[in-house]
Amino acid sequence: MAMISYLTTIRFDVGAIKHLVEDMGAAGITRPLLVTDKGLSKTGMAARILELLPAKDKTPVFDDTPSNPTETAADAALALYRAHDCDGLIALGGGSPMDLAKAVGLLATHPGPLRQYAMVMGGVAKITDKVAPVLAIPTTSGTGSEVGRASLMSFNDGRKFAIVSPHLIPRRAICDPELTYDLPVGLTAATGMDALTHGIECFISGVENPPAGAIALDCAVRAASHIERAVQNGKDKQARWEMMMASMMGAMAFQKGLGAVHGLSHALGGRKEVSFHHGTLNAVLLPAVLRYNAGAVGDKYATLARWLNIPATLGIDGFIAQLNERLGMPKGLGAMGMRAEWSAEVAANAMEDHATQTNPRKPTVAEYQALLAEAM
Repeated sequence: MAMISYLTTIRFDVGAIKHLVEDMGAAGITRPLLVTDKGLSKTGMAARILELLPAKDKTPVFDDTPSNPTETAADAALALYRAHDCDGLIALGGGSPMDLAKAVGLLATHPGPLRQYAMVMGGVAKITDKVAPVLAIPTTSGTGSEVGRASLMSFNDGRKFAIVSPHLIPRRAICDPELTYDLPVGLTAATGMDALTHGIECFISGVENPPAGAIALDCAVRAASHIERAVQNGKDKQARWEMMMASMMGAMAFQKGLGAVHGLSHALGGRKEVSFHHGTLNAVLLPAVLRYNAGAVGDKYATLARWLNIPATLGIDGFIAQLNERLGMPKGLGAMGMRAEWSAEVAANAMEDHATQTNPRKPTVAEYQALLAEAM
């Protein structure tokens, strides 16, 4: 069993969930609020976690997490947290429950409103080490939020921004690949493409951080090499292990920064008209952004091609486009519900996103609109 201390302490192994109570103690949590979603309540996964707790009958559960966590949901979960005098949170699920739990942990110890803590609004300095402890248990292999310092939230004004602080990193993470064995094919593919996008974007970011760059490259290799196996056979233990490791490593590389794919996907994810899945957005946007960045990444595409065994005639963008097709990703943003008339607003919001700042090529609003049109 790997015990890893990098950003936080991660227990990584099949069956690691049996150590939940031990890790709660290490995180300083005795009266948790379990934050999850309706899907995991229906499948019985939330009940399985509750069965491991000594006070299972008294542990409150918030399972109204939206697919893109919102300011409204954070306020509702906070009310439940306070009503039960909780002293920490267990986040169970994909990125949405984990990001929501981080926001609740922040609001439990810091004054509202939540939006004042957004990175683009100067919120980083306002976040102290008083954030309530979070123990994260991922059930997908995509976001890596269990080791991430960000909480992506959709605010009431329709914008989606990151709240970022090292104090938001979960105190403990339990990465048990077995919890992903029953993940549906579509979610396996979409969350896996999220992890792969993290690896690629962090690797090509212009920020100088060789350790994070090496982790990002390894993330991309693991994800690209095992995503199709995981999709084809959800019970493939090695593929599930590798995808969960790739997911975690992608988030470990976030210190190097993301890029235009995430700038656009965050802006689209804040739309109220359509509930866009983040990983699917990343997959659909990635080929166009790779072409856009081609002249600004030095020899990094050649390095990716070498490690991923991509033929020179195909290119990294062609490789991703073909992988998307084999995985059954949507043909474009239009097929996901994107409307051309949203382009100007989405592009403007993407310009404000923190991920835009670390893209290797600095986009303009017009260039973002062109990328959206290309990905339609």
